[in-house]
Amino acid sequence: MSSPPWEPRDRLTPAMARSLMEVGAASAVVEHLVIPPGIREELRRRARVRSTHFSTRIEGNRLTLAEAEEVIVNGRVRFHGRERDVTEVRSYWNALLKVEEWAVDGRPLTEDLIQRIHAFVERGARATRSKPSAWRDGQNVIRDSESGALVYLPPEAKDVPLLMSGLVAWVRRAEEELLPVPIIAGLAHYQLVTIHPYYDGNGRAARLLATFLLHRGGQGLQGLFSLEEHHARDLAAYYGSLMVHPHHNY
Repeated sequence: MSSPPWEPRDRLTPAMARSLMEVGAASAVVEHLVIPPGIREELRRRARVRSTHFSTRIEGNRLTLAEAEEVIVNGRVRFHGRERDVTEVRSYWNALLKVEEWAVDGRPLTEDLIQRIHAFVERGARATRSKPSAWRDGQNVIRDSESGALVYLPPEAKDVPLLMSGLVAWVRRAEEELLPVPIIAGLAHYQLVTIHPYYDGNGRAARLLATFLLHRGGQGLQGLFSLEEHHARDLAAYYGSLMVHPHHNY
């Protein structure tokens, strides 16, 4: 069975067009900056640390920025009672490095690549020796952490493979049609979270997918900017952008 077409109802408003022009101009300036190699690598390292911290922080990770950096620099560091937080930070760091590597290599977006991104999110460096993460095989439910009320009901597990196939097909078509890279990355991010193909790690995988598409599309700003930190500065706006309809299910 072929995948159903995914046709996002995106509309380029004048405000969006102006923003895209500003992003393009800023990107051109950053991409042509002449920075001594040592300084450039240190700035990239700091941006990666901040991306790792803020992306995991969005999902409830309790480590501070300084603690996250310590985990990244010192592989043996431990924080009692926060072992899961330490593992999440290490895994995201390894996933980010891998995503940047794939972008430099110009790898095409495939379902397998998305599954490998999630494998790194879940297993870190160990993902290189294990299989890509399979899509979930059951229903998951997103509830309010305080009230327990239903927030969102993702599509049924049986529909996930075709929906993910449709997402990948749309990205390829959008790239062929030269849709602006930030729009492709943003809509791919949105759709992956909406499908919610895994029980856990969907948000982290979606942000890494957006990073991959931006870097591969020449909008990575030399790795000097943390998009995750930008999202974390206004979580209400970030979550609001991922909830563009009033319904509770897919």
